[in-house]
Amino acid sequence: MAQALDLQSFILRARVLKLYRQALKIAQRAPVHVRGELKQTVREEMEKNRDCNDKQKIRYLISEGLERVKGLDEMLDMQGH
Repeated sequence: MAQALDLQSFILRARVLKLYRQALKIAQRAPVHVRGELKQTVREEMEKNRDCNDKQKIRYLISEGLERVKGLDEMLDMQGH
């Protein structure tokens, strides 16, 4: 059975899932020949930190992820994708 989360953990989990969905949505806009690799990279980055329980580190990783997603989004916009 799943472990009950406190409110702060629940909110962090929701933010991580939102970031993951956002990253996959933006990766879908990438050119076809790199799309699969980009989606795999997103998944690997999420899996790499799956067992992290340090809330401060999770917040840092979320902010880092948001910056990377923003950069990817801007790059794809400039390329017309």
